[in-house]
Amino acid sequence: MAMHVKKGDTVKVISGDSRGVTGKILRVIPDKERVVVEGVNLAYKHVRPSQKNPQGGRIRVEKPIHISNVLPLDPKTGRGTRVRMMVEGKNKKRVSKAGNEISVVTKAKKK
Repeated sequence: MAMHVKKGDTVKVISGDSRGVTGKILRVIPDKERVVVEGVNLAYKHVRPSQKNPQGGRIRVEKPIHISNVLPLDPKTGRGTRVRMMVEGKNKKRVSKAGNEISVVTKAKKK
């Protein structure tokens, strides 16, 4: 399934508690159709004391949200936009609804 977002994209959350917030995608989980966005859907995780975290306690972590709840930001307008895929030769581009190019995705070479 072709995803409308990928790791590193700046996206806008369009529904849920964090509606209207923009953030960077840290991770995409294609099997479950979820993404982890920086600063969105924060939850507390209780951790035991360890060498990495000698104090232990509660830390804030980003939890995944459904991929349909985010829209990539249009580079020209700075607003969330729907995207479509466009193929030119061997290059596959994600193009916004308004026609502005978001990024270029090249196909993987066959072995």
